Amino acid sequence: MSILVESPTTRLLVDTSPDMRAQLLAADAANLDAVLWTHDHADHCHGLDDLRQVYHYRGTPVPAYARAETLGALRQRFGYAFEGRGGYPPIVEDHALPDRLTIGDIDIHCVDQPHGDILSTGFRFTHGGRTIGYATDFHELTPAMLTLFDRLDIWVVDALRAKPHPTHAHLALALEGIAAARPNRAILTHMDNSMDYATLRRTLPEGVEPGYDGMVVELSDGEGAS
Repeated sequence: MSILVESPTTRLLVDTSPDMRAQLLAADAANLDAVLWTHDHADHCHGLDDLRQVYHYRGTPVPAYARAETLGALRQRFGYAFEGRGGYPPIVEDHALPDRLTIGDIDIHCVDQPHGDILSTGFRFTHGGRTIGYATDFHELTPAMLTLFDRLDIWVVDALRAKPHPTHAHLALALEGIAAARPNRAILTHMDNSMDYATLRRTLPEGVEPGYDGMVVELSDGEGAS
């Protein structure tokens, strides 16, 4: 699971999924200004080694941000990428993720989300007065989440399946959050194979739609997410 967030001058990647290389090639995204990790589960980070080619393009390590617990887990698993090893240089430069930061011309607000027995990170991106929220891998909607994701232009939100799940939002919970947060447009993500695309297109409320691999969404003044 990855999402690319771009303005005319800044490109951010959220998570380094196992198929990240193919996704970046399809998006013609040779360079990144930064990587943000939501958490350290394999489907969100095990493409990290492919940042090596981004490092070669940039000529410098890729700035990478995550909460302290996530960085600790990633350093254990991919220490060579952070520290270099055997003559190979480090390919990422890690930074502790605060609740708010600005990278290039994109403002980022962060919130911790319950995800089983760990926390994932949700993001609100703002550029030119337009907003995109990204909330994946959570099983409970907290007041802080609903505050951060209130009245977005676009909200990309976790909806694993119809039945409740111990670590992910199910469809009813996602729709409950969407009704409370009132985005202009909501896109469901992280769906398993029980979530049929055509059925969802027919049955979801107005303003809510299922996402799909390679989906590109653009806001009117040019910033977008893919």
